[in-house]
Amino acid sequence: MSKSTTKSPEAPQPKLLHSAALDPDDFAVQISDQIESFIVAVTEVAKGDEPDSAVPFLLLEVSQLLLAGGRLGAHEDIVPDERYEPDLGPEADVDDLRQSLAVLLDPIDVYSEVFDPYEPRKAPVACRISDDLADVVTDLRHGLAHYSEGRTTEALWWWQFSYFSNWGSTASAALRALQSLVAHVRLNQPLEDLDGLDTDEDLSEDALAEVAGQVMAEELGAPLGIRPTK
Repeated sequence: MSKSTTKSPEAPQPKLLHSAALDPDDFAVQISDQIESFIVAVTEVAKGDEPDSAVPFLLLEVSQLLLAGGRLGAHEDIVPDERYEPDLGPEADVDDLRQSLAVLLDPIDVYSEVFDPYEPRKAPVACRISDDLADVVTDLRHGLAHYSEGRTTEALWWWQFSYFSNWGSTASAALRALQSLVAHVRLNQPLEDLDGLDTDEDLSEDALAEVAGQVMAEELGAPLGIRPTK
């Protein structure tokens, strides 16, 4: 007489954040919430009501946005429902946002950046945090317009595509600049004041050091709990 055997139930497999097995609606809602939260937060910071906390707050918001970008980047390729992207009309103007951020972040707005770390070594170029954030908001708003019209797959496709082609690297560069500013203040290492660094100039590599100077320490030190050293 043979004995019957009973198989023990298999342990449930963990689901990765970017797994296609997840409900796509849940994934879309989470991504759209993070993106909308970033746009609202940057817009509020640009109003200049709390200038002393602008840099650390932007550091937090850009970091959180890049989590959404990482999830989009790790996700399988998202294919839009339609071959051609539906017309959304003219893009919303971000010049006011860009200018407000430039005024708020002066004189620490300009920094140096290398666009592609895998290209043959090139001299860094001057960039602006205000330009970066405004460009990122433009990309994100474009996808959000699709999402608000119920074209969820189109929105996810655009956010994923533009993450790889533009806003991912742009936000990453801005994050490095913001993190550097906060780190210099936290470590009591004020940056040398840079004379003449501007995005409109073609400067030598020696001149392309990060900009901030003693003003940065004076303006950001208090909200970050740093006391000036004598």
